Amino acid sequence: MIINQQALNGLYTNFKSIFNEAFQNTVTNWEKVATKVPSVTREENYKWLGQLPRMREWIGDREVQNLGAFDYTIKNKDFELTVGVERNDIEDDAIGLYTPIIQDLAYNTATFPDEMVFGLLKDGFTNLCYDGEPFFSENHKIGDKTVSNKSNQKLTITSYAAARQAMMSLVNEQGKSLKLIPNLLVVAPANEAAARKVLKADMIDGSTNIYKDSAELLVIPDLAGADDAWYLLCTTRPLKPLIYQVRKEPEFVSLTSEKDQNVFMKKQFLYGVDGRSNAGYGFWHMAFGSDGTQVD
Repeated sequence: MIINQQALNGLYTNFKSIFNEAFQNTVTNWEKVATKVPSVTREENYKWLGQLPRMREWIGDREVQNLGAFDYTIKNKDFELTVGVERNDIEDDAIGLYTPIIQDLAYNTATFPDEMVFGLLKDGFTNLCYDGEPFFSENHKIGDKTVSNKSNQKLTITSYAAARQAMMSLVNEQGKSLKLIPNLLVVAPANEAAARKVLKADMIDGSTNIYKDSAELLVIPDLAGADDAWYLLCTTRPLKPLIYQVRKEPEFVSLTSEKDQNVFMKKQFLYGVDGRSNAGYGFWHMAFGSDGTQVD
């Protein structure tokens, strides 16, 4: 191939098409547990978190709900991934060698939110949420009451039932049910067998499993390392337990001018992707987590 600007423009278009197709066809899981929130500045303040108001009978004046009780900010971060294409490979028409590389670039870009979002679950026993407590904590407050959404028990039918009951029993400051019904059990690969037993077995220890199919199972490779931990979530509300905040969607870009230093010094054309985003915690009420550290 004769290298000129027209040829480079055509190559960029070809690579971008390969990237976009692979990006669109990549299956991701973050959207099952996180709400995508557009961002218009370098950070967003979610001061309204902590309020799960319920409808009430209108007697007298309207009761205005306070949406500014907390100060929880998610700051956007810059992310990138770049690959180099050798000038000689372009001259020798060896571009086909880079198709799987561009496809993998797209795959890693598309699944990066999975890494961010599920990392929040994994670190939820130490990372703080909007109320200043770890996302999974025994010391959350609803009015004057102290509430727990944390356990250290390993995943069994008994611990699952207790977590499910705890979530469904949550009420607001006025004593009204929050109507939270957990529907998703999230585990690391090492905990898949225990999770399938809880959700799929007809009988457990000689008794009918009344919790069969009571939640969907989601096995996430990104959770490996915290093998005994498990997470029960309610993801049926408009705002899910976690937040994926996007300032700038991933964009495929290139650096391919003959005058660019990378081309002049290293005979290398650069193609990559960059974006701005971050992830954070939503309502702790919608999640129950156990680190599974209890010793039998």
